[in-house]
Amino acid sequence: MNISVENLTKTYGPQNAVDDISFTVNTGEILGFLGPNGAGKTTTMKIITCYMAPSQGSVRVGDYSIGEHADEIKKRIGYLPEHNPLYKDMPVIEYLEFVAKLQGLAKSGIPQRIKKMVQLCGLDLEKHKKIGELSKGYRQRVGLAQALIHDPEILILDEPTTGLDPNQIVEIRNLIKEIGSEKTVILSTHLMQEVEATCSRAIIISKGKLVADGAPSTLQKQAQGSEVLKVTIEDGVPEDIYNKLQQLATVKSVDLDPKRSNHFIIAGNSELSSKRGVFQLCVQNNWVITEMIPVEKSMEDVFRNLTLN
Repeated sequence: MNISVENLTKTYGPQNAVDDISFTVNTGEILGFLGPNGAGKTTTMKIITCYMAPSQGSVRVGDYSIGEHADEIKKRIGYLPEHNPLYKDMPVIEYLEFVAKLQGLAKSGIPQRIKKMVQLCGLDLEKHKKIGELSKGYRQRVGLAQALIHDPEILILDEPTTGLDPNQIVEIRNLIKEIGSEKTVILSTHLMQEVEATCSRAIIISKGKLVADGAPSTLQKQAQGSEVLKVTIEDGVPEDIYNKLQQLATVKSVDLDPKRSNHFIIAGNSELSSKRGVFQLCVQNNWVITEMIPVEKSMEDVFRNLTLN
């Protein structure tokens, strides 16, 4: 089920928490929703989930509008908030049964649905324990199970791996990717590694405005600009190599690593690659290339460039 956000604005007094943003999310897409604290991420998700109304603009979930069909939309959304609201005194099975009844599942189908969620979320060994006895990682799994118990077409996750250890993070990421193959997923996070590892697309908002939208690899490439290479060249005098690299038409600048005399950082002069020119120069001078690595900007670099204004 697709989500369509059009010209969405939410105003608190004189401030626009969300400022005229528009985007769509398609079925089978895992969207990373990024932004610094106070950027408007949680406000946007609350509007999509019909928790609050926008000041202006519209949101459609499939054929339903949040202004006219809030109850229908809520039936189709599973939501895991940042602070997982679990009843810690309840055993996992009883809690999932409780949530299933709240979601209006037919009584006859609840046991089978719980069994499926327990298997999907890896809770089989913990299903009879009280939630308060579980580790944070397993509590997150219970949170995902409750968000999925009614088989929603859309899953919205707010900081789903906060506070987890590295092993738990990998497990939850794999689970989200498995779920995301069939559903529409919006994942809000501060972790850029999370986006690179999990999301097929990313949106970045800053001060309520949408500042980037695209696949993580595309955003990194756009931020990269001209090519930058780390190159190690042997069998030549460093100063001579440096001077001849500077003369290549595709090279804008060359930096010599003071700690490694034959190691160079080469910045391209345009969108053209310098690799062929560097290679041919080495062949002509009987130099040996022992390293040539493109330097790429990370999602963290992209995030900082777009939000530190």
